[in-house]
Amino acid sequence: MSRTALVTGGSRGVGQGVATALVAAGWTVYVTSRHGTGPDGTIALACDHTDDDAVAEVFARIERDTDGLDLLVNNAWAAPRGFGGFSDRFWERPVDDWDTLIDVGLRAHYVASVHAARMMVARGSGLIVSISSFGSRGHLHSVLYGMSKSGLDKMAFDMGHELSGTGVTAVSLWLGLIRTELLLSLGIDEFAGFSLQRAEDPEFVGRVIDALAGDPDLGDHNGHTLVTAELGIGYGLANNDGTAPDSHREAFGGGPLFPPATAAAESLG
Repeated sequence: MSRTALVTGGSRGVGQGVATALVAAGWTVYVTSRHGTGPDGTIALACDHTDDDAVAEVFARIERDTDGLDLLVNNAWAAPRGFGGFSDRFWERPVDDWDTLIDVGLRAHYVASVHAARMMVARGSGLIVSISSFGSRGHLHSVLYGMSKSGLDKMAFDMGHELSGTGVTAVSLWLGLIRTELLLSLGIDEFAGFSLQRAEDPEFVGRVIDALAGDPDLGDHNGHTLVTAELGIGYGLANNDGTAPDSHREAFGGGPLFPPATAAAESLG
């Protein structure tokens, strides 16, 4: 039986690569984008993720068309107005940067997760993945970017607590540097001190998510923040060219991620 996935923001970049990899792995894949476009083999739906009614209709459509939702990949993101690579400091930027970096980068993930959890808990299984980054640990791009990514990690942690015993798992994934078409088009060998040769292909992220969803020990990760490069090593996965991406954990201070290293957190699994 084909498994069903929804990848939000699936028309380009990480979302496009994830959706492409899931299609190749045999999933039925729905993607959302503002213009209703997506990679070949997917079912593309137009959706503005700041419109709660539009988001609800996406999930209603999946519920009508399928036996249920097995995987949600929260990936929707929108650049702020006048985006220029986050070169300006927070007091030099418009306050309404919040409307994209938090409303789309965090709130939209929560809204989609609510709908997904309602479907998944009723079936007793499912995986909710939120695309985060090392911006949770160190300064990366901007204040609001870091706030949104830290929020996704805490969201997965607390969702994991409330999902315990339901058969549904919530995780947050820290991606490293991604070899998007845009980044590769710049003709550079490194970005922010990280090698593009050892960066992650968007499809690699999708293969990691596919392997995670099929992991018989998936429940042990409930509420955790995980590093895609490290998961890839564990699952024996590589980039399209056969290289294994580097983890950036040590570059951002090392140590544990979520959950905190406490006895209470150990009860989540």
